[in-house]
Amino acid sequence: MVIDQSSEAAVDRLFQALSDATRRDIVRRVAEEPLSLTALAAFHAMSFTAVHKHVAVLERASLITKEKRGREQLVLANPQGLALARRLLDEYEEIWRQRAIQIDFILTKDEE
Repeated sequence: MVIDQSSEAAVDRLFQALSDATRRDIVRRVAEEPLSLTALAAFHAMSFTAVHKHVAVLERASLITKEKRGREQLVLANPQGLALARRLLDEYEEIWRQRAIQIDFILTKDEE
């Protein structure tokens, strides 16, 4: 896996954003349907301002986007940001699968 220096900060923002349960819940909800900030705030036992801060973290991580419709701001999932997270996790999984194969080879070789 090759990640250049400029995108390392983006990867850090991505996983930092996903490290919080409230933010994961927001991503899950807006992946199902766009929701207003007010609607998102109703799902959580916290202030509107706190939810807005969580949304800002997700937006900086490119996991969601906001779109103004009339007086409301709708929060939408960003498929590209979610695809990047999936791709990175798939790459990490492949690294560990290869390590397990190497360990199995070493253990099998020692038994011979």
